[in-house]
Amino acid sequence: MRPTVKILMLLVITFSIFSCKSHFNATETMNLQENRDAVYQEIISDPDNFREFIAQARQNEEAKKIMMQEHMQMMESGKMKGMMENNPEMKEKMKSHMQKMMEENPEMKEKMQQMMIEKMLQKKEGRKMLMQQIQKNEEMKKEMMQKIMENPEMRRKMQDQMKQKPEDHKNE
Repeated sequence: MRPTVKILMLLVITFSIFSCKSHFNATETMNLQENRDAVYQEIISDPDNFREFIAQARQNEEAKKIMMQEHMQMMESGKMKGMMENNPEMKEKMKSHMQKMMEENPEMKEKMQQMMIEKMLQKKEGRKMLMQQIQKNEEMKKEMMQKIMENPEMRRKMQDQMKQKPEDHKNE
């Protein structure tokens, strides 16, 4: 009977060891909102963890697109401007980072240029300045003409503006 007890004890201990072994399942953990909130809070509360998280996100194309969209929305809402006004150092860093991102990402460069042009076109001074820049720069002239020719809506708007306010264009 002694060998049987020893074998049973050995089996119980072995099963106990293997059954106590825990394994982490990220998908299961992230299914609960409470767990997600705890993970997010842990990441954002530690600058090193947050940098590491952002670095990981930059390696994923879908995540990069989402970050870019969020960034653009933040800029459009004016929140970014308020943050930068309060922190000149951040303003400079953001400026250089935006230039770098636009050099690396033609899609973002195009969106930024479009936003800047739309903003300039909202005010008379901006329209005047834009027209002056276009007149001075032959490459900009060609590009603008090409865009007008490619985009019937833009061409129609330009023609309508010219027809509605010819005296404004003479004064500018």
